Amino acid sequence: VTYQQILNQDRSNLKRYGVGNAIAQAYNHTILPLASSSDKIIQVSWGIADFNHRFGHRPQGMWLPETAVDYETLAIMSNLGIEFTILAPWQAEIDRLDPTKPYKVDLPGGKSIIVFFYQRDLSTKISFDPHATANADLFVESELASYYLTKKGKSCQDQLILLASDGELYGHHQPFREQFLAQLLDGAGGSAGLSRTYPALWLKTHPVSKTIRIRERTSWSCHHGVTRWAGECACNPLDGRWKSHLRYSLNRLAIALDGLYFETVYPLIPKPRVLRQRYIHVMLGEIQVQKLISEMASHPLTDDQIWRIYLMLESQRERQRIFTSCGWFFEDFDRIEPKNVIAYAAQAVRLARLATGDDLSPQIVSDLKHVISPRSGLRADQVFNQHLSRSWVAEDHLSISS
Repeated sequence: VTYQQILNQDRSNLKRYGVGNAIAQAYNHTILPLASSSDKIIQVSWGIADFNHRFGHRPQGMWLPETAVDYETLAIMSNLGIEFTILAPWQAEIDRLDPTKPYKVDLPGGKSIIVFFYQRDLSTKISFDPHATANADLFVESELASYYLTKKGKSCQDQLILLASDGELYGHHQPFREQFLAQLLDGAGGSAGLSRTYPALWLKTHPVSKTIRIRERTSWSCHHGVTRWAGECACNPLDGRWKSHLRYSLNRLAIALDGLYFETVYPLIPKPRVLRQRYIHVMLGEIQVQKLISEMASHPLTDDQIWRIYLMLESQRERQRIFTSCGWFFEDFDRIEPKNVIAYAAQAVRLARLATGDDLSPQIVSDLKHVISPRSGLRADQVFNQHLSRSWVAEDHLSISS
Protein backbone atom coordinates (compact mmCIF):
# COMPACT_ATOMS: atom_id res chain seq x y z
CA VAL A 1 0.00 0.00 0.00
CA THR A 2 2.76 2.47 0.96
CA TYR A 3 4.73 1.66 -2.19
CA GLN A 4 1.69 2.32 -4.37
CA GLN A 5 1.04 5.60 -2.58
CA ILE A 6 4.60 6.70 -3.34
CA LEU A 7 4.09 5.92 -7.03
CA ASN A 8 0.73 7.68 -7.09
CA GLN A 9 2.11 10.81 -5.42
CA ASP A 10 4.87 11.15 -7.99
CA ARG A 11 2.42 10.64 -10.85
CA SER A 12 0.08 13.22 -9.36
CA ASN A 13 2.88 15.78 -9.07
CA LEU A 14 4.09 14.99 -12.58
CA LYS A 15 0.60 15.59 -13.96
CA ARG A 16 0.04 18.76 -11.94
CA TYR A 17 3.45 20.43 -12.16
CA GLY A 18 5.19 18.71 -15.05
CA VAL A 19 7.87 17.29 -12.73
CA GLY A 20 7.65 14.46 -10.20
CA ASN A 21 8.99 14.50 -6.65
CA ALA A 22 10.67 11.07 -6.70
CA ILE A 23 14.38 10.69 -7.45
CA ALA A 24 16.42 7.66 -8.44
CA GLN A 25 19.37 6.11 -6.63
CA ALA A 26 22.39 4.05 -7.61
CA TYR A 27 21.05 0.52 -7.99
CA ASN A 28 22.95 -1.57 -5.41
CA HIS A 29 23.75 1.20 -2.92
CA THR A 30 27.44 1.05 -3.83
CA ILE A 31 29.86 3.66 -2.48
CA LEU A 32 30.58 5.04 -5.93
CA PRO A 33 33.89 6.88 -5.27
CA LEU A 34 35.33 3.47 -4.35
CA ALA A 35 33.94 1.80 -7.48
CA SER A 36 35.54 1.36 -10.88
CA SER A 37 34.42 3.57 -13.76
CA SER A 38 32.50 0.72 -15.37
CA ASP A 39 30.76 -0.10 -12.10
CA LYS A 40 29.73 3.53 -11.68
CA ILE A 41 28.16 3.47 -15.14
CA ILE A 42 26.30 0.25 -14.35
CA GLN A 43 25.05 1.48 -10.98
CA VAL A 44 23.79 4.79 -12.37
CA SER A 45 22.28 3.32 -15.54
CA TRP A 46 20.60 0.46 -13.65
CA GLY A 47 19.24 2.97 -11.15
CA ILE A 48 17.78 5.06 -13.97
CA ALA A 49 16.21 2.00 -15.62
CA ASP A 50 14.74 0.80 -12.33
CA PHE A 51 13.23 4.24 -11.67
CA ASN A 52 11.74 4.42 -15.15
CA HIS A 53 10.26 0.93 -14.71
CA ARG A 54 8.58 1.88 -11.44
CA PHE A 55 7.54 5.48 -12.01
CA GLY A 56 6.98 5.49 -15.76
CA HIS A 57 9.33 8.34 -16.59
CA ARG A 58 13.03 9.15 -16.48
CA PRO A 59 14.39 10.63 -13.24
CA GLN A 60 15.69 14.18 -13.05
CA GLY A 61 17.60 13.62 -9.83
CA MET A 62 19.56 10.82 -8.24
CA TRP A 63 20.48 10.15 -4.61
CA LEU A 64 24.05 8.98 -4.19
CA PRO A 65 24.40 6.16 -1.60
CA GLU A 66 25.53 7.80 1.67
CA THR A 67 25.91 10.93 -0.55
CA ALA A 68 29.40 9.61 -1.34
CA VAL A 69 30.65 11.67 -4.27
CA ASP A 70 33.50 12.35 -6.66
CA TYR A 71 33.70 14.23 -9.94
CA GLU A 72 33.77 11.10 -12.09
CA THR A 73 30.47 9.96 -10.59
CA LEU A 74 28.88 13.37 -11.18
CA ALA A 75 30.13 13.35 -14.79
CA ILE A 76 28.67 9.89 -15.40
CA MET A 77 25.35 10.98 -13.92
CA SER A 78 25.28 14.06 -16.12
CA ASN A 79 26.21 12.06 -19.22
CA LEU A 80 23.30 9.72 -18.51
CA GLY A 81 20.82 12.57 -18.17
CA ILE A 82 20.70 13.18 -14.41
CA GLU A 83 20.20 16.88 -13.68
CA PHE A 84 20.73 17.12 -9.92
CA THR A 85 21.73 15.38 -6.71
CA ILE A 86 21.68 16.19 -2.97
CA LEU A 87 24.75 16.46 -0.73
CA ALA A 88 25.65 17.36 2.84
CA PRO A 89 26.81 20.96 3.36
CA TRP A 90 30.34 19.91 4.40
CA GLN A 91 30.78 18.31 0.98
CA ALA A 92 30.96 21.75 -0.62
CA GLU A 93 34.39 23.25 -1.15
CA ILE A 94 33.41 26.66 0.18
CA ASP A 95 33.65 28.40 3.54
CA ARG A 96 30.25 30.08 3.63
CA LEU A 97 27.71 27.88 1.94
CA ASP A 98 24.13 29.05 1.54
CA PRO A 99 22.02 25.85 1.72
CA THR A 100 18.83 27.75 0.86
CA LYS A 101 19.73 27.61 -2.83
CA PRO A 102 21.25 25.00 -5.16
CA TYR A 103 24.57 25.39 -6.96
CA LYS A 104 25.95 24.29 -10.30
CA VAL A 105 29.03 22.06 -10.49
CA ASP A 106 31.02 22.34 -13.72
CA LEU A 107 32.15 19.07 -15.29
CA PRO A 108 34.48 18.09 -18.15
CA GLY A 109 33.28 18.58 -21.70
CA GLY A 110 31.31 21.71 -20.92
CA LYS A 111 28.71 19.78 -18.94
CA SER A 112 27.41 20.48 -15.44
CA ILE A 113 25.15 19.12 -12.73
CA ILE A 114 23.12 20.87 -10.05
CA VAL A 115 23.73 20.12 -6.37
CA PHE A 116 21.28 20.82 -3.54
CA PHE A 117 22.64 20.93 0.01
CA TYR A 118 20.40 19.96 2.90
CA GLN A 119 20.07 22.06 6.06
CA ARG A 120 22.45 20.36 8.49
CA ASP A 121 21.14 21.36 11.93
CA LEU A 122 17.46 20.74 11.21
CA SER A 123 18.15 17.46 9.42
CA THR A 124 20.28 16.27 12.34
CA LYS A 125 17.52 17.10 14.82
CA ILE A 126 14.94 15.22 12.80
CA SER A 127 17.21 12.19 12.54
CA PHE A 128 18.69 11.93 16.03
CA ASP A 129 16.57 13.96 18.49
CA PRO A 130 13.25 12.16 19.20
CA HIS A 131 11.97 15.10 21.24
CA ALA A 132 12.33 17.46 18.28
CA THR A 133 9.88 15.41 16.21
CA ALA A 134 7.28 14.73 18.89
CA ASN A 135 5.04 17.58 17.70
CA ALA A 136 5.02 18.98 14.16
CA ASP A 137 3.46 22.31 15.15
CA LEU A 138 6.10 22.94 17.80
CA PHE A 139 8.83 21.90 15.38
CA VAL A 140 7.65 24.43 12.82
CA GLU A 141 7.34 27.16 15.43
CA SER A 142 10.65 26.57 17.21
CA GLU A 143 12.80 25.34 14.33
CA LEU A 144 11.55 25.97 10.81
CA ALA A 145 9.88 29.34 11.27
CA SER A 146 12.73 30.71 13.37
CA TYR A 147 15.28 29.59 10.79
CA TYR A 148 13.29 30.92 7.87
CA LEU A 149 12.12 34.20 9.38
CA THR A 150 15.11 35.10 11.55
CA LYS A 151 17.92 34.21 9.16
CA LYS A 152 16.21 34.95 5.87
CA GLY A 153 13.28 37.15 6.78
CA LYS A 154 14.88 40.33 5.47
CA SER A 155 15.25 38.87 2.00
CA CYS A 156 12.46 39.22 -0.54
CA GLN A 157 13.64 36.14 -2.39
CA ASP A 158 12.22 32.65 -1.95
CA GLN A 159 14.38 30.50 0.30
CA LEU A 160 14.61 26.73 0.20
CA ILE A 161 14.82 24.69 3.41
CA LEU A 162 15.84 21.20 2.34
CA LEU A 163 15.62 18.53 5.05
CA ALA A 164 17.19 15.09 4.60
CA SER A 165 16.72 11.98 6.73
CA ASP A 166 16.48 8.21 6.37
CA GLY A 167 13.03 6.92 5.46
CA GLU A 168 13.13 4.17 8.08
CA LEU A 169 13.16 6.88 10.75
CA TYR A 170 9.43 7.42 10.35
CA GLY A 171 7.67 4.69 12.29
CA HIS A 172 10.57 2.23 12.45
CA HIS A 173 13.40 3.84 14.42
CA GLN A 174 10.98 6.32 16.02
CA PRO A 175 7.38 5.15 16.55
CA PHE A 176 4.60 7.41 15.24
CA ARG A 177 7.02 9.75 13.48
CA GLU A 178 5.20 9.06 10.22
CA GLN A 179 2.35 11.04 11.82
CA PHE A 180 4.77 13.87 12.57
CA LEU A 181 5.87 13.89 8.93
CA ALA A 182 2.28 13.93 7.65
CA GLN A 183 1.34 16.84 9.91
CA LEU A 184 4.53 18.72 9.04
CA LEU A 185 3.89 18.51 5.31
CA ASP A 186 0.10 18.79 5.24
CA GLY A 187 -0.70 21.18 8.07
CA ALA A 188 1.88 22.74 10.34
CA GLY A 189 4.15 24.11 7.64
CA GLY A 190 1.37 25.80 5.71
CA SER A 191 0.00 27.43 8.86
CA ALA A 192 3.37 29.13 9.36
CA GLY A 193 3.48 30.44 5.81
CA LEU A 194 5.85 27.80 4.48
CA SER A 195 5.12 26.17 1.13
CA ARG A 196 5.87 22.54 0.37
CA THR A 197 8.22 21.91 -2.55
CA TYR A 198 10.84 19.49 -3.84
CA PRO A 199 14.05 19.89 -5.87
CA ALA A 200 12.66 19.33 -9.37
CA LEU A 201 9.76 21.71 -8.72
CA TRP A 202 12.09 24.33 -7.22
CA LEU A 203 14.26 24.29 -10.33
CA LYS A 204 11.28 25.08 -12.56
CA THR A 205 11.02 28.62 -11.21
CA HIS A 206 14.41 29.23 -9.61
CA PRO A 207 17.32 29.23 -12.10
CA VAL A 208 20.70 28.28 -10.65
CA SER A 209 23.23 31.09 -10.92
CA LYS A 210 26.16 30.23 -8.66
CA THR A 211 28.89 27.67 -9.30
CA ILE A 212 30.63 25.58 -6.66
CA ARG A 213 33.24 22.84 -6.33
CA ILE A 214 32.66 19.73 -4.26
CA ARG A 215 34.99 17.91 -1.88
CA GLU A 216 35.79 14.62 -3.55
CA ARG A 217 35.48 11.25 -1.80
CA THR A 218 33.25 12.63 0.96
CA SER A 219 29.91 11.43 2.33
CA TRP A 220 27.18 12.34 4.80
CA SER A 221 27.79 9.48 7.25
CA CYS A 222 31.58 9.47 7.57
CA HIS A 223 33.55 12.57 8.49
CA HIS A 224 36.72 10.88 7.26
CA GLY A 225 35.66 10.89 3.62
CA VAL A 226 34.73 7.38 2.52
CA THR A 227 37.20 5.58 4.79
CA ARG A 228 34.37 3.91 6.68
CA TRP A 229 33.83 1.64 3.66
CA ALA A 230 37.48 1.09 2.83
CA GLY A 231 39.42 0.36 6.02
CA GLU A 232 40.22 1.58 9.51
CA CYS A 233 38.19 4.66 10.41
CA ALA A 234 37.64 6.64 13.61
CA CYS A 235 33.88 6.29 13.07
CA ASN A 236 34.19 2.74 14.45
CA PRO A 237 35.81 1.89 17.79
CA LEU A 238 36.88 -1.66 16.87
CA ASP A 239 39.77 -2.90 14.75
CA GLY A 240 38.76 -2.01 11.20
CA ARG A 241 41.47 -3.87 9.30
CA TRP A 242 38.93 -6.47 8.23
CA LYS A 243 37.29 -3.82 6.04
CA SER A 244 40.38 -3.14 3.96
CA HIS A 245 41.01 -6.89 3.58
CA LEU A 246 37.39 -7.40 2.53
CA ARG A 247 37.52 -4.66 -0.09
CA TYR A 248 40.85 -5.94 -1.41
CA SER A 249 39.46 -9.48 -1.66
CA LEU A 250 36.28 -8.45 -3.44
CA ASN A 251 38.08 -6.07 -5.78
CA ARG A 252 40.34 -8.94 -6.85
CA LEU A 253 37.35 -11.21 -7.31
CA ALA A 254 35.54 -8.58 -9.38
CA ILE A 255 38.51 -8.29 -11.74
CA ALA A 256 38.65 -12.07 -12.15
CA LEU A 257 34.90 -12.30 -12.77
CA ASP A 258 35.07 -9.54 -15.36
CA GLY A 259 37.88 -11.36 -17.13
CA LEU A 260 35.81 -14.54 -17.37
CA TYR A 261 32.76 -12.58 -18.48
CA PHE A 262 34.50 -10.89 -21.40
CA GLU A 263 36.39 -14.05 -22.36
CA THR A 264 33.13 -16.00 -22.51
CA VAL A 265 30.76 -13.43 -23.97
CA TYR A 266 32.84 -11.35 -26.39
CA PRO A 267 33.25 -14.07 -29.07
CA LEU A 268 29.46 -14.27 -29.24
CA ILE A 269 28.28 -10.74 -28.36
CA PRO A 270 30.22 -7.86 -30.02
CA LYS A 271 29.24 -5.43 -27.25
CA PRO A 272 29.43 -7.30 -23.93
CA ARG A 273 29.45 -4.08 -21.88
CA VAL A 274 26.22 -2.94 -23.49
CA LEU A 275 24.69 -6.38 -22.92
CA ARG A 276 25.60 -6.21 -19.24
CA GLN A 277 24.18 -2.72 -18.95
CA ARG A 278 20.93 -3.75 -20.66
CA TYR A 279 20.57 -6.84 -18.46
CA ILE A 280 18.68 -4.68 -15.97
CA HIS A 281 15.67 -4.96 -18.31
CA VAL A 282 15.75 -8.74 -17.85
CA MET A 283 16.06 -8.28 -14.09
CA LEU A 284 13.00 -6.01 -14.16
CA GLY A 285 11.01 -8.51 -16.23
CA GLU A 286 10.73 -6.19 -19.22
CA ILE A 287 12.34 -8.59 -21.71
CA GLN A 288 13.22 -12.28 -21.75
CA VAL A 289 16.90 -13.06 -21.48
CA GLN A 290 16.87 -15.24 -24.61
CA LYS A 291 15.45 -12.35 -26.63
CA LEU A 292 18.00 -9.86 -25.32
CA ILE A 293 20.94 -12.17 -26.01
CA SER A 294 19.67 -13.08 -29.47
CA GLU A 295 19.17 -9.42 -30.38
CA MET A 296 22.77 -8.60 -29.47
CA ALA A 297 24.46 -11.72 -30.83
CA SER A 298 26.70 -11.50 -33.89
CA HIS A 299 25.15 -14.70 -35.27
CA PRO A 300 22.50 -17.28 -34.27
CA LEU A 301 23.44 -18.99 -31.01
CA THR A 302 22.84 -22.48 -29.71
CA ASP A 303 20.83 -23.09 -26.56
CA ASP A 304 24.05 -24.00 -24.75
CA GLN A 305 25.71 -20.72 -25.74
CA ILE A 306 22.68 -18.73 -24.61
CA TRP A 307 22.69 -20.66 -21.33
CA ARG A 308 26.36 -19.91 -20.65
CA ILE A 309 25.90 -16.21 -21.43
CA TYR A 310 22.90 -16.13 -19.11
CA LEU A 311 24.94 -17.70 -16.31
CA MET A 312 27.69 -15.12 -16.79
CA LEU A 313 25.16 -12.28 -16.70
CA GLU A 314 23.73 -13.66 -13.47
CA SER A 315 27.27 -13.89 -12.12
CA GLN A 316 27.78 -10.24 -13.01
CA ARG A 317 24.54 -9.39 -11.24
CA GLU A 318 25.87 -10.98 -8.05
CA ARG A 319 29.22 -9.28 -8.63
CA GLN A 320 27.47 -5.90 -8.43
CA ARG A 321 25.74 -6.89 -5.20
CA ILE A 322 29.00 -7.67 -3.40
CA PHE A 323 29.80 -3.96 -3.13
CA THR A 324 26.60 -2.87 -1.39
CA SER A 325 27.61 -0.31 1.23
CA CYS A 326 26.19 -1.99 4.34
CA GLY A 327 28.81 -4.71 4.04
CA TRP A 328 31.34 -2.20 5.40
CA PHE A 329 29.19 0.26 7.36
CA PHE A 330 29.22 -1.37 10.79
CA GLU A 331 32.08 -2.01 13.18
CA ASP A 332 32.29 -5.82 13.03
CA PHE A 333 32.43 -8.47 10.33
CA ASP A 334 30.30 -10.95 12.29
CA ARG A 335 26.99 -9.37 11.26
CA ILE A 336 24.35 -10.20 8.66
CA GLU A 337 25.38 -7.36 6.34
CA PRO A 338 29.05 -8.31 5.73
CA LYS A 339 28.14 -11.98 5.63
CA ASN A 340 25.58 -11.20 2.94
CA VAL A 341 28.21 -9.75 0.61
CA ILE A 342 30.23 -12.94 1.10
CA ALA A 343 27.14 -14.92 0.10
CA TYR A 344 26.83 -12.83 -3.07
CA ALA A 345 30.49 -13.51 -3.82
CA ALA A 346 30.01 -17.26 -3.40
CA GLN A 347 27.04 -17.19 -5.76
CA ALA A 348 28.99 -15.18 -8.35
CA VAL A 349 31.84 -17.72 -8.24
CA ARG A 350 29.44 -20.65 -8.54
CA LEU A 351 27.64 -19.18 -11.56
CA ALA A 352 30.91 -18.39 -13.31
CA ARG A 353 32.11 -21.96 -12.76
CA LEU A 354 28.86 -23.37 -14.13
CA ALA A 355 29.30 -21.27 -17.26
CA THR A 356 33.00 -21.75 -17.90
CA GLY A 357 34.33 -24.59 -15.75
CA ASP A 358 36.86 -22.18 -14.23
CA ASP A 359 36.92 -22.14 -10.43
CA LEU A 360 37.80 -18.80 -8.84
CA SER A 361 37.27 -20.01 -5.29
CA PRO A 362 40.93 -20.79 -4.41
CA GLN A 363 41.97 -17.16 -4.89
CA ILE A 364 39.04 -15.62 -3.03
CA VAL A 365 39.24 -18.15 -0.19
CA SER A 366 42.93 -17.36 0.27
CA ASP A 367 42.20 -13.63 0.31
CA LEU A 368 39.22 -13.90 2.67
CA LYS A 369 41.27 -15.67 5.35
CA HIS A 370 42.52 -12.22 6.36
CA VAL A 371 38.98 -10.90 6.95
CA ILE A 372 38.52 -11.66 10.65
CA SER A 373 35.88 -10.46 13.10
CA PRO A 374 37.57 -8.49 15.92
CA ARG A 375 34.86 -9.72 18.31
CA SER A 376 34.18 -13.37 17.54
CA GLY A 377 37.16 -14.33 15.38
CA LEU A 378 34.88 -15.49 12.56
CA ARG A 379 36.73 -15.57 9.23
CA ALA A 380 35.22 -14.61 5.90
CA ASP A 381 36.62 -17.68 4.13
CA GLN A 382 34.59 -19.87 6.50
CA VAL A 383 31.43 -17.97 5.60
CA PHE A 384 32.29 -18.18 1.89
CA ASN A 385 32.77 -21.96 1.97
CA GLN A 386 29.50 -22.45 3.84
CA HIS A 387 27.56 -20.48 1.24
CA LEU A 388 29.37 -22.12 -1.66
CA SER A 389 28.46 -25.58 -0.34
CA ARG A 390 24.82 -24.60 0.06
CA SER A 391 24.67 -23.08 -3.42
CA TRP A 392 25.92 -26.29 -5.05
CA VAL A 393 23.11 -28.17 -3.31
CA ALA A 394 20.60 -25.71 -4.81
CA GLU A 395 22.08 -25.93 -8.32
CA ASP A 396 19.14 -27.83 -9.80
CA HIS A 397 16.82 -24.88 -9.09
CA LEU A 398 18.61 -22.58 -11.54
CA SER A 399 16.80 -21.97 -14.83
CA ILE A 400 16.31 -19.29 -17.43
CA SER A 401 13.30 -17.09 -16.75
CA SER A 402 12.05 -13.76 -18.01
